[in-house]
Amino acid sequence: MINKEIIKKFKKYRVIDKITNEHNFLQEIKKYNKITLYCGFDPTSDSLHIGHILPILFLKKIQKYKNKIIFLIGGSTSLIGDPSFKNSERKLISKNVILKYQKKLELQILSILKRNFSIKNTIILNNNEWFNKINILDFLRNIGKHFSVNQMIHKSSVKDRINKIDKGMSFTEFSYSLLQAYDFSYLYKNYNVILQIGGSDQWGNIVSGINLTKKLYKKKVFGITIPLFTKKNGKKFGKSENNSIWLDRKKTSIYDFYQFWLNISDKEAKYFIKIFYFFNIISKKKINNTDSIKNIIKNKYIIADAITKFVHGKNYLYIVKKITKMLFRKNFFCFKEIDFMYLTKKYIGVPKIYINKKNNLSEILKKTMFANSLNKARKIVVSGAVRINNIVKKDCKYVLKESDKIFSKYCILCIGKKRFYILHCK
Repeated sequence: MINKEIIKKFKKYRVIDKITNEHNFLQEIKKYNKITLYCGFDPTSDSLHIGHILPILFLKKIQKYKNKIIFLIGGSTSLIGDPSFKNSERKLISKNVILKYQKKLELQILSILKRNFSIKNTIILNNNEWFNKINILDFLRNIGKHFSVNQMIHKSSVKDRINKIDKGMSFTEFSYSLLQAYDFSYLYKNYNVILQIGGSDQWGNIVSGINLTKKLYKKKVFGITIPLFTKKNGKKFGKSENNSIWLDRKKTSIYDFYQFWLNISDKEAKYFIKIFYFFNIISKKKINNTDSIKNIIKNKYIIADAITKFVHGKNYLYIVKKITKMLFRKNFFCFKEIDFMYLTKKYIGVPKIYINKKNNLSEILKKTMFANSLNKARKIVVSGAVRINNIVKKDCKYVLKESDKIFSKYCILCIGKKRFYILHCK
């Protein structure tokens, strides 16, 4: 069960942002040996991203106290798209595409569940199950009447948009809050769900569900929001945002996923080492407690190992650690040919770029897509940021020599300190 002391621990480790009516919540849960709670995941893309990791870990931790958890796939709500704190109107996604996305998300969640959760206390649902049975007139009469437009337009996620003449908000997006609120009331009625969790940007939607459930069933239900995991520029990770770090290895290779965690800031490393310990995916014995540069780097490896194993499994962690160790050797000519199979393993290792004998260094950089123009590629080369087999090359017109090629066909290109490509010379 959950109690006051457990909630205190969650707050101590800063994994709770807000709780709706906390006093009443703590009083209410005393009545239960265990509770049922849920978190929603809209399939507006074919993969979850690292912004979903904290909610998933939160569910895992709550389940540890013998509670039942529900992963809700928003097959219907994703057809509308959550407008919360979006700067502009979402592009609507077709039903066929959403159907493909939701199937992929279900498989992805199931894969994580099998490795890390107790399946008997876990349910995966899709809100298509109830929304496909609802008549629009019945919904407007029975559900819509409980929502005040006056109150809805004063929510910060709505107000920010409608105050911008050039942006605005369509009725389609405006109605999203009603749909998510109905999810909560439906899950209360049919699964006895009394708690919804979500990112801090979901506060308004969660409150709407609480109010609707109270009006329909005269029952108190509650919500907890979790701090958003943000990028270094302060923006949240989102499925529709650029440069997301995906949980699907076909979208973000496991090597890039692993490297992301090695490259977090020192401040982020201190935060994640604590919360991943709290969520029981890092052992306290492994944590280096002093703030020396050496220990912070060690902690980043501990974080990268733990979260890669959680998302992708221990076999893939073993492979990506081997790849990482190989790439930071000083002498690449000691590699065996089979090592290049590891390095370029599809969806796991580093990208392989095919080049011909005439390609110079600027053209090679453009082929990697790291530089989107030859002019930018030249600037990168001249800056001294490019290495071939660990040797800095500053000549934009440099063409690879036979002496550069390992096994007469491979070269290892490094841009900056940590961006690697395997060049396969035809």
